[in-house]
Amino acid sequence: MGLPEPGGPTETKETTMKKSTTLLSTAAAAGALAFGAAGVLGQSATAASSATPPDASFVMPRSATARAADCLPDAKAQVKITKLGNVEQMVVSAHGLAPNTEYDLFVIQAANAPFGLSWYQGDMDANADGEASGTFVGRFSQETFTVAPGTTAAPVVHEAPIKDASSNPATAPVHQYHLGLWFNDPAAAAAAGCGGAVTPFNGDHHAGVQVLSTRQFPALSGPLRQVLS
Repeated sequence: MGLPEPGGPTETKETTMKKSTTLLSTAAAAGALAFGAAGVLGQSATAASSATPPDASFVMPRSATARAADCLPDAKAQVKITKLGNVEQMVVSAHGLAPNTEYDLFVIQAANAPFGLSWYQGDMDANADGEASGTFVGRFSQETFTVAPGTTAAPVVHEAPIKDASSNPATAPVHQYHLGLWFNDPAAAAAAGCGGAVTPFNGDHHAGVQVLSTRQFPALSGPLRQVLS
């Protein structure tokens, strides 16, 4: 015996409603299953990514300036660099910093003054517990360098407190394998007992002193040199 056609004379209103409810329940179950599977796949991808061992892992201790001033005795950062195809990801996690304070991270030619060529990476803001972290993507490997085949005009954006250069010096390729972290504000550095000198190491060229660095590595073999191209 064949089933009655939907809407036919032998199908009651109650039967039609039961069929509709069954179809909706089946569709909802299928959608939930698909969503659950996508969530599991997403979690697996995240777990696999976080489980990837870094290509370099090292510590940034207090800088020579901070040690000389005997400030922030517990300040330190852990750095992990992982290759991501043609670039690297660098994760910096610091603690023991002055709380609720802004800092600026640079890739630098030399860990100690006068620092040489320096490349501004970005900001790190310490919370109330003196902890700060930052994730940066770029070239952080043996291939990190600056080059200027010739001299040309440069924009002068800042006039004070440290004026921008109106042109660049010509230089052959110069590698930068060290890291340094600076107070964003000279007043904050002074309040932390680290001294109130003004340095150019932030976006306004009005930063405080260096607080962390990779000074424990040889001058010409900073930690970025560990990351092979």
